[in-house]
Amino acid sequence: MSEGHPLKERVALVTGASRGIGRAAAFALAEAGAHVIAVARTVGGLEELDDEIKKIGGTATLVPLDLKDYAGIDRMGAAIFERWGKLDALLGNAGILGALTPLTHLQPKVWDDLIAINLTANWRLIRSLDPLLRLSDAGRALFVSSAAAHYNRPFWGGYAVSKAALEAMVKTYAGELTGTTVKANLLNPGPTRTGMRAQAMPGEDPMTLPAPEELALLIVDLLSPDCGANGELVHFRKPLLPS
Repeated sequence: MSEGHPLKERVALVTGASRGIGRAAAFALAEAGAHVIAVARTVGGLEELDDEIKKIGGTATLVPLDLKDYAGIDRMGAAIFERWGKLDALLGNAGILGALTPLTHLQPKVWDDLIAINLTANWRLIRSLDPLLRLSDAGRALFVSSAAAHYNRPFWGGYAVSKAALEAMVKTYAGELTGTTVKANLLNPGPTRTGMRAQAMPGEDPMTLPAPEELALLIVDLLSPDCGANGELVHFRKPLLPS
């Protein structure tokens, strides 16, 4: 394993890879030497990411996929097995905010989409990719959660419920990984300069928030073979600026 490329010859899958945290993480994983399987709905965003990865000598496989296409997730798992015979890292990053509104005002379709993307899609990823992670010598899975799962803030109910359920699911999965070489954890990125954050807090100055790239090295660490944590909810903290 090269010091400058700690993830050389490893395969990492990232959902929501076309923008925000997912894009920054995919680039950082490629920079660390991993071959990145970049999954997102937006083809243009994936192609731009691929261009950036190629500029640093990295490699990526682009998978345009709506995560509500659960059969598509299964097909992707089968294709990964056929091509690489394993998966070393999984970043379940894709998520949607839904509508910030009283629970009694949430439209059923909005609720269904929140559960489908933020929870069920991640379960389908676990279901399809767990056998591949177990074929790695050090499979690592990381799922992006939110402080909203714990605050019970009015009007955030749909999003909060989906993230609270995600945390329960991943911690259960982590417990079931005991005795294997696979580990699964959660990341609470905190307020980050993303499109979703701007949607939730339209009056906020985004330049006061950490950029997604500031999270990327932590994500690489949590998806690396050296990461020994399992079943943890890791909180990102922006380093203090020099005085």
